[in-house]
Amino acid sequence: MIKLDADIRHNVATAIDNLKTMACAYVDVEGKPHISFYGSTHVHNDDELALWVRNPEGALLKTLPQNPYVAFIYGDIANRIYYTFNGRGHIVSEEATRDRVYAEMHPIERKFDADKHGVAVIVELDQVTVLSAAGKRVMQR
Repeated sequence: MIKLDADIRHNVATAIDNLKTMACAYVDVEGKPHISFYGSTHVHNDDELALWVRNPEGALLKTLPQNPYVAFIYGDIANRIYYTFNGRGHIVSEEATRDRVYAEMHPIERKFDADKHGVAVIVELDQVTVLSAAGKRVMQR
C-alpha cells in the first residue's frame, strides 16, 4: 500500500525552497526518452502526485494518452534522502480538480502561468522507493 507520509509530503512541497528539484521521466510518442524538471510537482493525495504543465502543447501531454507511465526523482544529497516515484499520469479536465492542482503547487510556479493556460496532471503512484540513512523502503499499490 502506498501512503506518502509527512516527511515525503514536506520534502516534495519544499523542494524549491530548499534548492532541490523534482524531475519527471517519460518516453514520448516517438519512443524517445525525456527528463524534465517540474517544480509544480506536489503530493495530491496519499498515493498521488500532481503537476501543472504550463505548455498545453508539450511532449508529456501528447504522450500520456498513449503511454501514461512516468517516473519522478527527488534527491537531497546533503541529508541522504532520495525518492523515486513510478506511476501512471492522466490529464485532468474536471475544473475543481484542475483548480486544486493549480492552487496547491508552489507559489513561484503559479507566477509562471498566472492566467492558468496550463494543464493539470494527476499521477496515480504504483511504486515509491525511499532511500535514506535509515535504509530502503519500497511501497507498492
